[in-house]
Amino acid sequence: MTYLQDMNAQSSLKSLKLYNFFIYGTMVIFTGFFQLYLQDIGMNKVEIGSLMAIAPFVSVFANPFWGYWSDRAENIKRVILIMMTGTLLLVQFVFQANTYAMIYATMIVFYFFQTPMFSQTNTLILGYIEGTQHKFGSFRLWGSLGWALTAIAAGPVIEMLGSGRISIVFSIMLVIAAMFMLSLPNIQKTTGSATVSIRGFSKLFLNPYFIWFIFLGIIVSIPNTMNNTFMSLYILDLGGTKQMVGLAIFFSSIFEVAIFLLCDRYLKRKINVMIGCLTVVSLLFSLRWLLMAEASTPLEVAFIQILHCVTFGGYFYVGTQLTMLFVPSQYRASGQAIYTLSWSGISGVIGGIAGGWMFQNFGAQTMYQIGMMLALVGAIGFGSMWYMLRKQEYNLTPIDETDEDYEEEPYSSN
Repeated sequence: MTYLQDMNAQSSLKSLKLYNFFIYGTMVIFTGFFQLYLQDIGMNKVEIGSLMAIAPFVSVFANPFWGYWSDRAENIKRVILIMMTGTLLLVQFVFQANTYAMIYATMIVFYFFQTPMFSQTNTLILGYIEGTQHKFGSFRLWGSLGWALTAIAAGPVIEMLGSGRISIVFSIMLVIAAMFMLSLPNIQKTTGSATVSIRGFSKLFLNPYFIWFIFLGIIVSIPNTMNNTFMSLYILDLGGTKQMVGLAIFFSSIFEVAIFLLCDRYLKRKINVMIGCLTVVSLLFSLRWLLMAEASTPLEVAFIQILHCVTFGGYFYVGTQLTMLFVPSQYRASGQAIYTLSWSGISGVIGGIAGGWMFQNFGAQTMYQIGMMLALVGAIGFGSMWYMLRKQEYNLTPIDETDEDYEEEPYSSN
């Protein structure tokens, strides 16, 4: 019986890896090729840019909403399946809409279901591996593989079918991901019958270190969202081609696999160590934006994107683990939603608007120079936070919804 249970556990973990592969592969199809469809139906760049800016704005509301209900329902698998179903249905309406107003309206609802998918997937992984010897990175790397390999493979397929058939490829990939999701067993709650409420959710903001972590994350991620939005235009301005853009996207994700494996093997699960890592990562972000500002050829820009695996990959991994340590287990989905919100929501709106204004009026070099300075501010902030944690003993205090006050359950940071 033990042998059968072990076989079932290994099978479910394999399904979790394949789910990650296909869900990330699904999203890169939309992220990487939807703009081509919009251009083919006659939209100009201003209209395309404003339409794509809906995603970070909607995520500001969608991430906390789905995070809260994942915690409240205590069944994140069911909540993600609802999100996948809504995404699958709405994408059909997006490609059937025949006016700009209709596309805009359907995209708002589409992003409400789609944008929180990654944060809830992270929470799903953490839930399945909790109490086991498995590491987060060994599962998340399958998402990076799905993103990189699908981006390479989907190009010829979409070119053959036409940009109007992107929804078909997207839907097939999403259905495959849902099938692997359905094969996963339900997660058994190990935290008791804690009741999740709005009052408890609001207490997440009473942890000053968590708030500073989120605030500094927004500062560091603003230039990252600028780069994600305008890197392709920068490559074209330097005389590059769409193939060069694809190469840059591939470079930016394929080497994340190595970073996740290294973090799994060597990174200590201590808060002060992880804050120190974010200091180093922020400095590397600053170096990356300096190199981008000084780049003179499309090939240089493409190769600089290799730093994405160290910068974004490192911050993503450490930030996900830190959120798990900062936030009590019954609010984990909400915490991950807030963390993702700081990267893809608030920073996305600021980065898209401010980055576009700087690019248009002062050029890409100035935009990246400003990004370098923002990353330096983040590095100084995280460095100061690391010093404070080292100087004084820091205890994490979980939230207990059954008491008006905090329940003292210290988690040492040293």
